[in-house]
Amino acid sequence: MGSFINDNILKEKYFLISRIVIMLLIGIYGIIEMEKTTGVSAEILLLISLYISMICLKEFVEGKKELIFIAAAAGCLILLLCFGGISFSMMGVFLYYELLLCFKATRFWYYLIYLDIIVEQFFLARVLEEEPMPLIIQLIILTFMLVFYVQHEFVVTDYEKQMMQETRTQQDLKRDMRIQESTTREQMKKNILMSENKILAERAALSQTLHDKLGHNINGSIYQLEAVKLLMDKDPEKARGMAQAVIDQLRTGMDEIRVILRKERPEKKQMALLQLYELCEDCNNKGVEAELSNEGDLSKVTDSMWEIILDNTFEAVTNSMKYSKCTHIDISIIVMNKMVKCTVTDNGIGCPKIVDGMGISGMRQRVRAAGGSIDFETEVGFKVSMLLPLE
Repeated sequence: MGSFINDNILKEKYFLISRIVIMLLIGIYGIIEMEKTTGVSAEILLLISLYISMICLKEFVEGKKELIFIAAAAGCLILLLCFGGISFSMMGVFLYYELLLCFKATRFWYYLIYLDIIVEQFFLARVLEEEPMPLIIQLIILTFMLVFYVQHEFVVTDYEKQMMQETRTQQDLKRDMRIQESTTREQMKKNILMSENKILAERAALSQTLHDKLGHNINGSIYQLEAVKLLMDKDPEKARGMAQAVIDQLRTGMDEIRVILRKERPEKKQMALLQLYELCEDCNNKGVEAELSNEGDLSKVTDSMWEIILDNTFEAVTNSMKYSKCTHIDISIIVMNKMVKCTVTDNGIGCPKIVDGMGISGMRQRVRAAGGSIDFETEVGFKVSMLLPLE
């Protein structure tokens, strides 16, 4: 746990830690140069410590407060140059880069310091007649700091911004997917409710129609049969005629029942879709997202095809729920010009080898009996594809 925390601290504060190391190296170089001439005093060490402290404290504030610590570091730098000489001049370059960070400067200002170094060399050598830090050493240090700061400010920072943008995009996509899934689930519930309401309405209409059309017919037949029973001994001939009339009336009633049932019976398509919607809803209730989609004219699908689609879809979904460890199932029905394609796809673990058990064998037999074909794909999840010819 401690190692994990340390790693996180290094990742978050690597820029600050690296800058402290750079400042220490520059300070050590200045101390070594001073020892060659006058020696190092406690004041110099204190000023270097204060300088580094001001740069570090700047990292924990924002806005104009950063400039306060920059100004304090500049004061320490001036004192260092006064007491320690030009051997600490690279501290000024470092402070220059820190100031650029505060103002979010463009790359031009980072490169401008090279020209400043050349001017400084000329000024110190020719005007002040002092021997500055060797130019090659300054350029090496400057190049290192330039690459370090530019990499962080314009490469690492841009990469972090890009990563944040991609993270936001992924979050937006996930949110949109959740919204879409919720919308699909709600639409599925509405479709199921509408189908159930339609079936209930059709049942009510069927009951009312049977009552209106057949109620009087059957009641009249009962009354006539009662009369036939009374006349059987007194007037057998009349009773026989009345009995035949009742028979004809009941036959007419049976014909009306057939017509009514044929007319009022729900379409196989409606019943099949309702069963498939209920299957998806049952999967959702068990924690597996299931969606049903369809394209084309479903009225072209015959009742026998609906039976095959229903049986095989229920078998495929049952297998996915039992064995695939999936989280999502797609059921698709596409009606083309001469074929009907039905696919059931899950995102589960799949299987390296398909074994034709009773379930898969039954699926093959039903499809082949209708003159169609069926395929199984197991590379990614498990997919059942059925093609049935339109009659």
